[in-house]
Amino acid sequence: MAKKKEQENTQQNPLTGMETGTGAAMNEGTEPNKTGGRKKSKKDEGKATVEVQSGSAAAQPKRGRPRKTDNSAKESAAEEMMVKPKRGRAATATSVGPTAGQSETKPKRGRSNKPVALQQEAQEAGLSTTPAPVLEQPRQEQTGPVYYDVSRLSEFDVYLFREGRHFNLYEKLGSHLMERQGTKGAYFAVWAPNAEQVSVMGDFNSWNRESHQLQARADNSGIWEGFIPDVQAGMLYKYHIKSRYHMYHVEKSDPFALRREKPPQTASVVHEFRHTWQDQNWLAQRKSRHGQPQPYSVYEMHVGSWRRKPEDNNRPLTYRELAEELPAYVKDLGFTHVEFMPVMYHPFSGSWGYQITGYFAAASLYGSPEDLMFLIDALHREGIGVIMDWVPSHFPSDEHGLAYFDGTHLFEHADPRKGYHPDWNSYIFNYGRNEVRSFLISNALFWLDKYHVDGLRVDAVASMLYLDYSRKHDEWIPNEFGGRENLEAISLLKDFNEAVHTQFPETLTIAEESTAWPQVTGKVADGGLGFDMKWMMGWMHDTLTYFSKDPIYRRHHQGDITFSIIYAFSEHFMLPLSHDEVVHGKGSLIRKMPGDEWQAFANLRALYTYMYAHPGAKLLFMGGEMAQSTEWNHDSSLDWHLLQYGNHAGIQELIRALNHTYQQEPALYGKAFEPAGFEWIDYNDAHNSVISFLRKGERPEEQLLVVCNFTPGVHDNYRLGVPTGGNWVEVFNSDDSLFGGSNFHNHGTLQAIPDSFHGHDYSIVLKLPPMAVVYFKYQPA
Repeated sequence: MAKKKEQENTQQNPLTGMETGTGAAMNEGTEPNKTGGRKKSKKDEGKATVEVQSGSAAAQPKRGRPRKTDNSAKESAAEEMMVKPKRGRAATATSVGPTAGQSETKPKRGRSNKPVALQQEAQEAGLSTTPAPVLEQPRQEQTGPVYYDVSRLSEFDVYLFREGRHFNLYEKLGSHLMERQGTKGAYFAVWAPNAEQVSVMGDFNSWNRESHQLQARADNSGIWEGFIPDVQAGMLYKYHIKSRYHMYHVEKSDPFALRREKPPQTASVVHEFRHTWQDQNWLAQRKSRHGQPQPYSVYEMHVGSWRRKPEDNNRPLTYRELAEELPAYVKDLGFTHVEFMPVMYHPFSGSWGYQITGYFAAASLYGSPEDLMFLIDALHREGIGVIMDWVPSHFPSDEHGLAYFDGTHLFEHADPRKGYHPDWNSYIFNYGRNEVRSFLISNALFWLDKYHVDGLRVDAVASMLYLDYSRKHDEWIPNEFGGRENLEAISLLKDFNEAVHTQFPETLTIAEESTAWPQVTGKVADGGLGFDMKWMMGWMHDTLTYFSKDPIYRRHHQGDITFSIIYAFSEHFMLPLSHDEVVHGKGSLIRKMPGDEWQAFANLRALYTYMYAHPGAKLLFMGGEMAQSTEWNHDSSLDWHLLQYGNHAGIQELIRALNHTYQQEPALYGKAFEPAGFEWIDYNDAHNSVISFLRKGERPEEQLLVVCNFTPGVHDNYRLGVPTGGNWVEVFNSDDSLFGGSNFHNHGTLQAIPDSFHGHDYSIVLKLPPMAVVYFKYQPA
């Protein structure tokens, strides 16, 4: 990285090349994104527009809306912080030292996360570890209509919060219905360390910005709290925050709100969960299966576009309506899990949920929090697990959200070289600030705790791991050792995985990580990140590249289809055919397949059957099970009418049969992450574009022989070596007429003869159907 002008007071903005500092213009920044962030797309998104003031005359911000500013100065002991001006007032830079609740402390490493160890540590420091009673704690006389003698926070809570190890903040911060001396109301608590005043405004006070002011705690935690009588469930509210800097003020939604208004409205809703769970049998089974090999066949879906109501203005189904259809559908197809693209509150549907402003609130467009719980409950009662996408990598710049929360870069990193995401026009969490770490890990555990979610798929992990991710050479800051690794994000991911597996050991964490970062699924104690599984992005790319080629050319690309086995056991992989491959002009899976209609569908059947035989867990995006012909559109329903056509119905029947076979054959999942579960028979027959391999279980009779013919040619007498004598019986054939194939089968039993081939003492002769994958099961003699 090029050396900066250390001896001067001016520094260069890496995004624009403009100079900032005491010797240059002061108010660089971007206009807040009013739409809730862009679609979660690739680098085709433009960078934020930057306006620069010149000399001492500052450009006037747009009327009625404070401007957002970015700080492009290097981090130092006294961080130079850019703050938003109030309307009609020029912004200046104020050099401030770290203040209480503001300093960016690095995460503590090497300490135990166990509660006992934490309590001992707190006691040694002279702190009380007694949970704060939700009752009177006299501190100050009542001021106006707010009482300050009630708190949900103990000294120990504050200690853990500031250490970055408070993992159930949702029980402490936000709004909570309660009683004080027989008077019903709500307790409010929010973290805003750089505010000089925080008020609660809402239905209960006609949205008055001044009448209901919270009080800052005396422990310099930066938390403001207070009890407001007569506040009831369902009332809308926001926080009005006046910053200590430059008369900046803003209305913010509650970061810990359990419920939010329907977009485009952005107010928080006072809420108390009232769902009665009925999934005790599922949770007991989940616990009993923990640690045992089991099949994972995941149906990835977007809640808003799975099915719509054309007769009702094409609206999406609600959570309750989904509960009437989705569990039965997924169970019939044989998937073990559903994975929801983010269902946290997001104001812009075009972001698909990946631009979140309400991390603790369910997306209100589809119903209430209890409605989402009802859907998860219904899935669990049908024996289907629920995985949710979780997004700790970035958040949008919407003014009502987390960005610039108290007039400073509180949740995000102040320097755009670490705090601005160039691909998604959004902000990056400050992983080095302990309070932010507490917020993020608390949010992950919240969904596992309150919503009974069975796993979290962590989005965009690669963007968190690398400081130079999607950046030019002068747009990032090396770590303390001069490297490109984001040490603070790495530490956060390890703490996240340890917290999840300590408090909810039967749940899964899955990384969407697209690089060769080592030990993503390695144990934290062994230096790994601690995930249970990682998306095998390389397999997805290589496999779809291979299948998109005309079969006549595949003989020259045999390595594309065999390369994945070289690294297949370096991590615990999940094989995804995800939403990322059917958007942004990439076309649907069936449209990637070459040839006429028959060949295209045969190719797709072969692709799916090969995927289920390849080592690793499985994931298929919705629509793939019916050969959706158009690219996915978040504003439209799946093309359900296609199921009236034989080829499309055949693909659905294939997926149903594959899921059944996958769960019935231990060889396909028992050693999915172990080299002992796989053995090549032949990967060198590039001339015929044929590969063959064994999948192995614990016992010899669990063995499956998988033979893949990736051309339309038929082989009547194809010879393969096998390890032992005995019989082999065809148990699955993607060319079956039930799936739309030509029905070219191996009938009866294939007997292995003592004739060595492919390095084995025995061999069999079989028929290979056109453009098909066939499974044979071993039967001892």
